[in-house]
Amino acid sequence: MRIRDSRRRGRALAAAGLLVVLGVGACSAGGDAGDNAGSAAQPQAVAGGAADRGQAAPEKAQPGGGGADLRVDQRAIIYTGTLQVRVDDVERAAREASTAVTAAGGFVGGDQRNSDSADARAELVLRVPADRFTNVLEALAKLGKQERREVRTEDVTEETVDLDARIATQRARVDSARRLLARATSINDLVTLENEVGRREADLASLEAKKRRLADLTALSTVTVTFVGPEATATEDEEDLGFLAGLRGGWSAFLGSLRVALTVLGAVLPFALAIGVPAAVVVALARRRGRRTPPAGPALPEPAGPVPSGPPPVPAARSGP
Repeated sequence: MRIRDSRRRGRALAAAGLLVVLGVGACSAGGDAGDNAGSAAQPQAVAGGAADRGQAAPEKAQPGGGGADLRVDQRAIIYTGTLQVRVDDVERAAREASTAVTAAGGFVGGDQRNSDSADARAELVLRVPADRFTNVLEALAKLGKQERREVRTEDVTEETVDLDARIATQRARVDSARRLLARATSINDLVTLENEVGRREADLASLEAKKRRLADLTALSTVTVTFVGPEATATEDEEDLGFLAGLRGGWSAFLGSLRVALTVLGAVLPFALAIGVPAAVVVALARRRGRRTPPAGPALPEPAGPVPSGPPPVPAARSGP
C-alpha cells in the first residue's frame, strides 16, 4: 500500500510539473505574438500618418556613416582675383576702392597710377579677408564698367596638414636634442650637439615661416584691380597666331633692334669724335713728315785699291793625284 501511494504521488507531481511548463510556454508565445503584432502595427500607423500628410518621413544623416567631410570652412583655400574696370575718373575710383577695402577689414598692398589724361590708368593690389572676397569684387565692379574678371582658387589643405605634422615632429626633435645637450659631459659632445640643435631649430623656423605664409594667403585674399580711363586702350592678353602675326612680331623685333643700334651709336659717337678726330690729325701729320724726309740707309764700306772691271775670274780646276 505504501508503495502504491508513493507511485501515485510521483505521477501527480510529474503531471503538475508538465502542466506548469505548458502554461509558461503558452504565455511566452502569446507575449511574443502580441509584441510582433504591436511592432507590425506601429510602422503601418506611421506610414498611414505620412500618407495622410502627403509626404514621407525624412531620413536623418547619421554621423560617422563613412561620408567625406566636404565643408568649405574647414579647408584652406587661397582666393586670387583680377579685375579691370573702365571708369570716368580714375583717381576717384582708386580712392573709393581703397576706402571700400579698408572698410572690409583689408588694406592696400600696392598702388601704381598714371594720371595722363590720354591714357589714365591705376592698378591696385588689395588684400581683403577671405570671407569678404566676393563682396569686395562686386563692390569694385560697380565703380564703373567691368571689362574683365578672373578668379582663381588654390586648395592648400593637404599642404597645411603636412606642415603641421612636420612642425610637430621637428619640435620633438629639437626638444630631444636639447635634452641631450643638457646631459653632455665632454667638449666634443657639447660642440656636436650644439651644432645639431642649431640645425634643427633652423629647419623648424623654416617650416614655421612656410606655415605663416600659407596662413596669411588663406586668411587674406588678393585682388588686383585695374581702373582705366574712358580713352585708354584695352590691353589684349590673348596671343595672335598665323603668318600676319609672325610678320608683325618680326617687324616689331626689327624696329626694336634698329632702335637699340641707333641708341648705342648715339652714345658712342661723342667719344668717337672726341678721340678719333685728334688721332686722325696726328696720323696724317706723321705720314706727311715721312714723305718729305726719306729714310737714310746704312753707309757701305769703300773697297781698298782699284775695283776690277769685268767678270770675276773663274777658279782653275784641280787635277787628280
